[in-house]
Amino acid sequence: MAAMRRLIWPLLILAALLLVNVAFIPGFLSIEVREGHLYGSLIDILRFGAPLILVSLGMTLVIATGGIDLSVGSVVAISGALACLQISQDQGVFIAIVLALGLSVLLGAWNGFLVAGIGIQPIIATLILMVAGRGLAQLITDGQIITVNDPAYKLIGGGYWLTVPFGVLIVLAVLAITAFLTRRLALGLLIESVGGNAEASRLAGIRSRGIIVMVYAFAALCAGVAGLMISSNVSSADGNNAGLWIELDAILAVVIGGTSLAGGRFSLGGTVLGALIIQTLTTTIYSIGVPPETTLLFKALVVAVVCLVQSPAFRDKVFHRRRRPPSARPAEEKVRVTA
Repeated sequence: MAAMRRLIWPLLILAALLLVNVAFIPGFLSIEVREGHLYGSLIDILRFGAPLILVSLGMTLVIATGGIDLSVGSVVAISGALACLQISQDQGVFIAIVLALGLSVLLGAWNGFLVAGIGIQPIIATLILMVAGRGLAQLITDGQIITVNDPAYKLIGGGYWLTVPFGVLIVLAVLAITAFLTRRLALGLLIESVGGNAEASRLAGIRSRGIIVMVYAFAALCAGVAGLMISSNVSSADGNNAGLWIELDAILAVVIGGTSLAGGRFSLGGTVLGALIIQTLTTTIYSIGVPPETTLLFKALVVAVVCLVQSPAFRDKVFHRRRRPPSARPAEEKVRVTA
């Protein structure tokens, strides 16, 4: 029940954004089938928001351990660049995907090693790859935009399967696997215990270092898949702009979803809602005609309002809700407390 209560505000915010779009876009909520594919504004939000949802899921587990990963945007660029390079050299889609995701996992494990093995602060350890990784992506592409034209690769981010965008099906699969591993097994409790107190968890017999390396590798894997989806959707790889600032949107999605940056308890459902809120907000900005030069400012203001509305302390101050002093409590309650 407590988890459901935490999702109320994200749900209300998402509903409000959808209502704004309904007011500005006729038929915004309509979904139709064309040539065996689902089409509509809601489908577009899910399709274009799929990479952000994936990155946010990985970021959720990293933040749950008390860490942060600023390098996921660079991993997105590296994954897409390497995959497109391999395909352009006629190496095959399967080999390209395996190499791209394998490198992504190695980069994530490197982040985890720096944090858990060396003891570098997460923001510094991942900042190293954030800067160097963007350069690595441009080295892979030789500073050029690599264009590919492979129907099998196009399916990942721009294709459909069973009338549904294939990227959305990938997100559902990753979400289901992540939820099963963290909510049906003990892994979720171990992650939360490490985020609550890593040293106490280690003394209790939990391999906290291994868990930290694992969550960073998982975050990079999610970013790698997102990189494949983004490059597949546009049939090209841009080492400079692919995944640019997606790490900040992912952190915002996690926070909006109710996961604390201090670590500990996390909410996968809240993260998905947070990512959908950000993607819907992007759609709303274009639909209401916000000038391009003020888009980022408008988005920052809306996100700030969303975070304030979610804050219990802020709501208490706005509505002047205060706890009653002990003297104002009923006599029966005083007796019960004394007993």
